[in-house]
Amino acid sequence: MPANLTPQYLEAERNYRTAKSPLEKIACLEEMLSVMPKHKGTDHLRADIRTKIARLTQSLDKRTATQRASMMIEKVGAGQVAVIGPPNTGKSQIVASLTKATPTVAAYPFTTQNATPGMMAYENIQIQLIDTPPLSDQPPEWWVLNIIRRADALLIVLDLDNDPLSQLEAVITRLQEKKIGLWESKPESEEESPITVKKALVICNKKDLDINAENYNILREIYGGRVTLISVSTLEEGLGELRLAIFRLLDIIRVYTKVPGGKPDYEDPIVLETGSTLEAAAASVHKDFAKKMKYARIWGSGKFDGVMAKRDHLLKDGDVIELHV
Repeated sequence: MPANLTPQYLEAERNYRTAKSPLEKIACLEEMLSVMPKHKGTDHLRADIRTKIARLTQSLDKRTATQRASMMIEKVGAGQVAVIGPPNTGKSQIVASLTKATPTVAAYPFTTQNATPGMMAYENIQIQLIDTPPLSDQPPEWWVLNIIRRADALLIVLDLDNDPLSQLEAVITRLQEKKIGLWESKPESEEESPITVKKALVICNKKDLDINAENYNILREIYGGRVTLISVSTLEEGLGELRLAIFRLLDIIRVYTKVPGGKPDYEDPIVLETGSTLEAAAASVHKDFAKKMKYARIWGSGKFDGVMAKRDHLLKDGDVIELHV
């Protein structure tokens, strides 16, 4: 079976070939794993990459191994979102306000030197936010780029009191230099190297300092048709709207299960990509359920509550399903 490797995989493979240090090589290999299609045609290649990672990891000295562990942030929760932006925009304070994480917060730039994860509650799910070192004129370190590429989406934090338009354009340029595009960015020609395209939300911070919303309106006029802009203050104003915007950014739905004659379990939803089918939900409950499922009933997006649904039925956020195997 052909592997059908994606452009993102081929880009990561090229980066692996030019990587110099073991840590950089490991990061590239892990990126290759994360973007590789999952099917029988890639099983051998996946095993080979894992073997290379294991060998490189064994070759690391204790100090470097500890460094790698501190840079590796496992995905947990309903989605992983990397929080990026120029120095002193207040992104660490926003992460601290939305989660229980304790990144270093100060009024001077470059206080964030490491990646700090935290869990943001949105209704009955948890979303992982990662505070990252600021993007500046200096090229970002390889491990920061690895976090950005692996994340499900990005939050770009700007300072409304300090020429936010130039800040956003600088972030876009810095990422494009590393072949990371935003929103619907595409190469100008097919001959150009493919780029990784990330979903992103722009957080316009310090709205209390933007007199008459002049800077925000400039951003909205130029970029409002391409990206969602959220105006907030680290003094808690607008953070409720931001939580909803982050949930929508991930483009996911929550589906609940119930047993025949029982009540739905609203505490532990199945989290799926928007556009997922009933069959995908059954497979997420148990890998054999999709094969053994005789029929299912659905409440929410059906015409009638409890109606029988087919495997290809498209689910919506809040649906309740009852699987019969």
